Amino acid sequence: MSILRDTRAILDDTRPGDGLPPRAWRRDEPLRLSLDGQWRFLLSPDVAHAPVDCDAVDHDDSAWETIDLPAHWVLTGDGRRGHPIYTNVQHAIPLDPPYSPDDNPIGDHRRSFELPPGWEQHDDVRLRFDGVESIGIVAVNGTHAGVLRGSRLPSELPVAHLLRPGTNVVHVRVAQWSAQTYVEDQDQWWLPGIFREVTLVARPSGAIEDHWLRADYDASTGEGVLTVELGQASYPVRLEVSQLGVDVTWDSPEEVAPVACGAVEPWSADRPRLYDAVLSNGVDHVEERIGFRTVEVRGNRWLVNGIPVRLRGVNRHEYHPRHGRVFDEDACREGLLLMKRHNINAIRTSHYPPHPRLFDLADELGFWVIDECDLETHAFEAVAWEGNPSDDPAWRDALLQRMDRMLHRDRNHPSIICWSLGNESGTGANLAAMAELAHRVDASRPVHYEGDYEAAYSDIVSRMYAPLPEMEALSAGTTAGLTRRPAQSSRFADKPKILCEFVHAMGNGPGALGEYVERFERLDDWHGGFIWEWRDHGIETTTPDGIAFHAYGGDFGEDPHDGNFVMDGLVHSDGTPSPAMAEVRQQFTPVAVSIGDVVTFENRFHDVGTDHLSARWRWEVDGRLRAEGVFDGFDVPAGTSTGLPLPSLPEEARHLADSYLTVEVVERSDRPWAAAGHVVVVAQQRLDDQPAPRAPRPAAAPLVGADVRLGDVVLDRADGRLRAVGNLEVREAGVDLWRAPTDNDALTVGGSYELASYFDDFGYGARGPSSAQRWREQGLHRLLRRTTRAEVEGREFVVVERLMPASGRHGAEVTYRWGVADAGAYCRILVAPIRPRTDVTWPRIGFHALLPGGFATARWFGGGPGEAYPDSRAASIVAEHEAAIDDLAFAYARPQETGHREALRRLLIEGDAGRVGLTAFGPDVPGFSLLRHDAHELASAAHQHELPPSRGLHLHLDAFQHGLGSRSCGPDVLPRHQLWPRSAEFGFVIRQLG
Repeated sequence: MSILRDTRAILDDTRPGDGLPPRAWRRDEPLRLSLDGQWRFLLSPDVAHAPVDCDAVDHDDSAWETIDLPAHWVLTGDGRRGHPIYTNVQHAIPLDPPYSPDDNPIGDHRRSFELPPGWEQHDDVRLRFDGVESIGIVAVNGTHAGVLRGSRLPSELPVAHLLRPGTNVVHVRVAQWSAQTYVEDQDQWWLPGIFREVTLVARPSGAIEDHWLRADYDASTGEGVLTVELGQASYPVRLEVSQLGVDVTWDSPEEVAPVACGAVEPWSADRPRLYDAVLSNGVDHVEERIGFRTVEVRGNRWLVNGIPVRLRGVNRHEYHPRHGRVFDEDACREGLLLMKRHNINAIRTSHYPPHPRLFDLADELGFWVIDECDLETHAFEAVAWEGNPSDDPAWRDALLQRMDRMLHRDRNHPSIICWSLGNESGTGANLAAMAELAHRVDASRPVHYEGDYEAAYSDIVSRMYAPLPEMEALSAGTTAGLTRRPAQSSRFADKPKILCEFVHAMGNGPGALGEYVERFERLDDWHGGFIWEWRDHGIETTTPDGIAFHAYGGDFGEDPHDGNFVMDGLVHSDGTPSPAMAEVRQQFTPVAVSIGDVVTFENRFHDVGTDHLSARWRWEVDGRLRAEGVFDGFDVPAGTSTGLPLPSLPEEARHLADSYLTVEVVERSDRPWAAAGHVVVVAQQRLDDQPAPRAPRPAAAPLVGADVRLGDVVLDRADGRLRAVGNLEVREAGVDLWRAPTDNDALTVGGSYELASYFDDFGYGARGPSSAQRWREQGLHRLLRRTTRAEVEGREFVVVERLMPASGRHGAEVTYRWGVADAGAYCRILVAPIRPRTDVTWPRIGFHALLPGGFATARWFGGGPGEAYPDSRAASIVAEHEAAIDDLAFAYARPQETGHREALRRLLIEGDAGRVGLTAFGPDVPGFSLLRHDAHELASAAHQHELPPSRGLHLHLDAFQHGLGSRSCGPDVLPRHQLWPRSAEFGFVIRQLG
């Protein structure tokens, strides 16, 4: 009788998965047969409707469909095979562990294969599955072979006794939901299927069953020691490392001993030196790339090769916009190269072990890695962790097996410097047991788990989205953190600390990355952190009428779902870097540059100098190059700083307006991730002492008739609104306080710094409405204008208007002083609050005008080349810049505020509509943005494709913008970056050019 009749009982079983003991992953199995490719596939809506005998050898599957594996079936079949489901804090099935619901799609997979000649002689043949979600029931030639549990971990089933010469049949039943769903509740799409490789492996008698080449480095002597642990194997066993002259043979297990390797080059993320090691014994041959390094926790320091590690990292999910978690090595490598180009040096494998090839690439390219176990029980937090598997004895063996499988699979990789027990799973005895197991199996690496709030069984104090005051207090041992027992707080000061998640990169953001990096550098016990997260997880799909877009939660009709919270990465779903990546590159720089009386270069590399880099400078005035050169003596050892003299510039450099010294550190030669000349970091210092440009003097009186004319500018006589520039119609012109809310403006996972003091409660803020909600409650999105004055005053036309919401008495009074100067018509704008609410910030203070849409390019002198906001502006360099107008806005998954560039001096826009030139002045010199949609259109759309046809080009000149923050899942905008109601004075000169 087929075991498939017991499918329901198998699905709801909490026992560990079946299979052989775990072992190291090998890229060089000599006898392997890939079973990837075309399989027969049958999807049933639930267990009750799934066939009970389809694992039989002679089952007729001719009516079944086909599927190419690896794959998630919901991402194949053009929607006929179900759909993806996204949840974060919600749970996709009832919280009724360990049971799965009746409505549980079942995917039956079958294929035949020919047993390679001679394999029938092997007593050890394994059927290996590297990833199956959420559970697999396997049969070979009609006989049950085992149950696969642990979706992102390998399982090897012994099948030699089930195979026969010639044609064989394998069947795998996969269920979307099972007991495993309760412990695999990571913040990502639910995507059932066989999504990693399926392989048949034959192992000769006496083959090396498992191996661990532990390559330690003694920083005091510069020498390496290779300690080898072997599973079952026939002897003698030979170890060779040809580059080091190592050639050792052991005739028995008792002879295996550490091997002194003499002087070696150590491995680090900055110097990823690898050696080729070979283990052989006549019947087996194992190749491994090893890196010598020693990881230790010494007091509150986390050291690699005796040097404190500094993690400038990201959280990385396994993801592809078309294939989900199916691994694409080329795309993976490109992603890692993009990280390296932006000075990212660390990865947390959130929240499960990735495909093992990732670690090969991390070893090769150089990354510090925290390898995280496939465990998350987040949904139990909503019920105060009642029934949490992390503390349920019924789950103990299964969770320990998950940890053991990860440890054995991955421990040969030098890039892995820490094990993580999992993510957001509360706490409990099972987690403590997993930590103990990790320490026993691998004492060479520390153990991490953020949920161990009392640092009871983990080696690293870890927090998510901790406010800056909390970080300081944790270092001082003056906060209880998140534990219920304040007496534990002093323990935190004695352990190294990281932020396993910080600065939530959802939509336009994050803000305040620089403030966190400053703490990482200043507080010795803080070793860095991992930005959440690397990439948006949009699923490539189309609307019913064929418009392609990247879908997020709810777009497939699933209920429940957690919306666009899956779109929270530094990189767009299609791989395009977001504007935040420029800020990351600057703040994560391994060479910090500051310009004062000297140019100071601080080498933050782990263990390499700057000989592979060069430092160059240029002096520009008004955006035009005056001089350039290279710094002599740029040789900064790791962990030190060097001050080099400023370039010798003429005295006029201190007095000419807009005189800037820019310093760049660049790659001296080609690297695997970048060409020679790639900019690692850039710094800039204004040299002159000139004040901000002010409004020009009027050269002639306005011409007042049916309308008001000032050079190229035409104003409405009655209300003073700007109507035209030359022959270009202008609409909707006037001061605006509203912006399309960012995700950080709109969400409230973090506390508010508007409703509570930043300095109270260690910076966690107050629970309360989002900034966007409070702005709307104050009517800032629907201000009504009332002109109180529009008349000639001397040589200027003065317009005064009041901006106030319906039912409101608060708002702003705006004065526009229009005149005409030699350079064109100008407008000096003065904004003054009216009865301002002292408990509500403003989104922006700026001028908006709708121009014709026929403009294509922009050239400007000012901040750039990318966006800049008060708490995300380190990459903004004042210079001459040029871009296509459509490239000035970023297409965030949910449309929102975008495109602001600061410190504008002059702007030229060109296209079929003509040419318009503009210069800006202060004292509050504005920045600018050029968008195809206004703030209301952006705020009303849930996706980019839902935006209406563009009505023209929206010019924004913003004197002030509210910061970005990370309140979508972290701290609010810091007080110094908030925009509270205030006065502003700024303006512009504008004219149509021939």
